Amino acid sequence: MYKRRLSTEARVGNIGIGGNNPIRIQSMATVDTNDTEGCVAQAKRIIDAGGELVRFTTQGTREAENMKNISARLKAEGYNQPLVADVHFTAHTADVAALYCEKVRINPGNYVDPGRTFKHLEYTDEEYAAELEKIERQLVPFLNICKEHHTAVRIGVNHGSLSDRIMSRYGDTPEGIVESCLEFLRIFKREQFNDVVISIKASNTVVMVTTVRLLVQAMDKEDMHYPLHLGVTEAGEGEDGRIKSAVGIGALLTEGIGDTIRVSLSEEPECEIPVARKLVDMIPECCRLREEAEASIKDDTVTLTLDAPDWETLQLKAAMAVGALFIDKKAHKLSIINYQFSIEKLTELSDAILQAARIKFTKTEYISCPGCGRTLYNLQETIAKIKAATKDLVGLKIGIMGCIVNGPGEMADADYGYVGAGRGKISLYKAKECVEKNIPEAEAVEKLLELIRKDRK
Repeated sequence: MYKRRLSTEARVGNIGIGGNNPIRIQSMATVDTNDTEGCVAQAKRIIDAGGELVRFTTQGTREAENMKNISARLKAEGYNQPLVADVHFTAHTADVAALYCEKVRINPGNYVDPGRTFKHLEYTDEEYAAELEKIERQLVPFLNICKEHHTAVRIGVNHGSLSDRIMSRYGDTPEGIVESCLEFLRIFKREQFNDVVISIKASNTVVMVTTVRLLVQAMDKEDMHYPLHLGVTEAGEGEDGRIKSAVGIGALLTEGIGDTIRVSLSEEPECEIPVARKLVDMIPECCRLREEAEASIKDDTVTLTLDAPDWETLQLKAAMAVGALFIDKKAHKLSIINYQFSIEKLTELSDAILQAARIKFTKTEYISCPGCGRTLYNLQETIAKIKAATKDLVGLKIGIMGCIVNGPGEMADADYGYVGAGRGKISLYKAKECVEKNIPEAEAVEKLLELIRKDRK
């Protein structure tokens, strides 16, 4: 029986998130935030598709200040949906963005802590406490600006950008991800700042679902009931991106967890909205299907019988209905029964769901980000080139990242990584290790393929 987790309400501009409000759907612009015309046009497409919030990267104060122009243009054209500034690395940028946006996203992994080096750091308890005091000194003035301007905040923790400090004390674990969030939430609570939404994201669906569940338990213990934003960080594109998102996001939605969602696809951002809408609309049916599928488990196999008006809906419904069962390893095989599509297509879908839930790998895995204003190369074209050249390398995991914000960390789950390092420049990774820096974009795909071929010999 579906029962949504009860959370407090956060006011974000003219809408509420959490509480008794509907589950909100959002996306993120991919154009340069200094390009006012491009940002306005893309935001309108997102909103026209049904997006209720639009996020923009604000990597510096210049971009944060231009949010004022973007907001004014959109409102002048009758678009009043809240705008969100996405801040990394420079805390002062968050102070500026709070003046012009309805919500500011900050990442605890890089809000105050220095850039990741993936080195183990030793802290005494006193030194660790001093680091937390440093966060508080930076965070409280920001919260005061937000209070004055009625700006909401999203604490957005990414598995791929945990600080060295957190990693050194807690390891690369769900517990470390949760603690990274709680350090900030405790300050918010002390300062009585309640217009806050939390997200914990990972490209690995098992890590994402496990960590969000753990966060809910931890917040309940500390009498915190803030609304949650759900997403799989680098889901990819096409069918695999949709299935992976449905497995991760859907697993939590069917448990009543989630107040706003984003399906992160390596496509035009307006393409994310209809997929997210389907997931929200399918919650009641998928809850019923999840119960029926769990009851059907026999000989380590889930049997799922379902109908759908089209192939995409069938994919999303199947992945959402059984995602949690495989994430929790209640079975390791899936049989989908449907009389509209061929056995071959249904078998491919079963395999894709099992791969998205990290049960069984039958093809190359691509961990690709959706892109944003920080991406300085053609992400979609690059993904297509890499996929065409590596699609037969079963079990290989390749990360394709627009920039370094999540790149090296999120690619810890990948064998190889292709990361934007600057305008027209790419760096290549093996797991977390950068093996070649600042390659001209025109040469980078072939260099990646050479690296893979050399290792596979």
